[in-house]
Amino acid sequence: MMAKTTSALSFLLVITSSSSFTPTTHINSISSSSYYSHTTTTSLNAKKKIFIDGEAGTTGLQVRDRLAKRTDLEIISISNELRKDKDERKRLINEADCVILCKCFVCIMSKFMHSLYVLLTSYALFFYTKGLPDDASKEAATFVENDNTVVIDASTAYRVDDDWTYGFPELCTSQKKDLQTSKRISNPGCYPTGFIALVRPLVDAGIIPPEAPLTVNAISGYSGGGNALIDIFEGDEEHEPWGAYGYSMSHKHLPEMAKYTGLKIQPIFQPAVATFPQGMVVSVPLHYSLLNKGTTGKKVHDALTKHYEGSTFVKVMPLGESGVKEAGLLERGAFLRPDTLANTNNLELFVFYNDDEERMVLCARLDNLGKGASGAAVQNLNLSLGLEEGIGL
Repeated sequence: MMAKTTSALSFLLVITSSSSFTPTTHINSISSSSYYSHTTTTSLNAKKKIFIDGEAGTTGLQVRDRLAKRTDLEIISISNELRKDKDERKRLINEADCVILCKCFVCIMSKFMHSLYVLLTSYALFFYTKGLPDDASKEAATFVENDNTVVIDASTAYRVDDDWTYGFPELCTSQKKDLQTSKRISNPGCYPTGFIALVRPLVDAGIIPPEAPLTVNAISGYSGGGNALIDIFEGDEEHEPWGAYGYSMSHKHLPEMAKYTGLKIQPIFQPAVATFPQGMVVSVPLHYSLLNKGTTGKKVHDALTKHYEGSTFVKVMPLGESGVKEAGLLERGAFLRPDTLANTNNLELFVFYNDDEERMVLCARLDNLGKGASGAAVQNLNLSLGLEEGIGL
């Protein structure tokens, strides 16, 4: 392995562990230059106007690509030469029925990031990537001067803010209704989406006590690190085949994970990135001693099934390893692939258990770029504008 590239990836993972492994988009067929060419309003026979503040970033491009295929929306775009003009951004934000905040310094600088990391001359950049995305969202939110514009923020700035509605419609029975009436929506993180989807229903059902000290292990495709990490994994140089990170034990997803599950103790979170572009498996191992007395694998499965009954995008899969095998959901009869749901907004939940040994592992499978990022943003946009939840997804 080439030493300089190892240093590059290691340095990048240090950054993402402190500023969160923010879901972004792998842009195989979408170039920022093609969207920069849209210097005027793009008419899509719209009924509602949408402005993506930061559409040149990877998440912004993915959201725009999903919306551009629709005939019920009008995307209003800022001209290339005015992208940094605050007055023009404010004008478009207030003209829009919905604005999606996708500002991300890492994405904007992605053309230069790979060489900067390799040369290890990015200490100043480290400072900005740690704080700028949230700061940019907070600034943009202050530009709204009307009571009509819906703001959906894709950063971590407002994810635990009580004045903002958390953008996971399946969280509880009232969440979808809250999103339909909210003007301020915080888009969830990709890892928290899987963790919360597994744990919240079980806390609500009294199966997992709020005081339970949980652990969550997760693996994501490298696209979650934006163009900088994509360049490393898809470049000509050698790189790590797999890398765990987040060893500071202070990952920015932790407050989100605790708040929306109802846990009183933040979990131990061990994320990792590997050599596939997109997809994710989030795993929560459980000893029955942590759970309410009398809990079985079937009771957990039944609680999850009841919670997500009728859900458009979240599905509880067959019970146990035998059920999953019989359904043909394990590769070679053994492996739970993380990239099966790539390019979808679906989320699959699994319960693997051994009642005799009193152990189980709960798993969530999703696309870190779909239900974990831009797909969730589009779902929230649909709900907040009174549209059918699954349009464009």
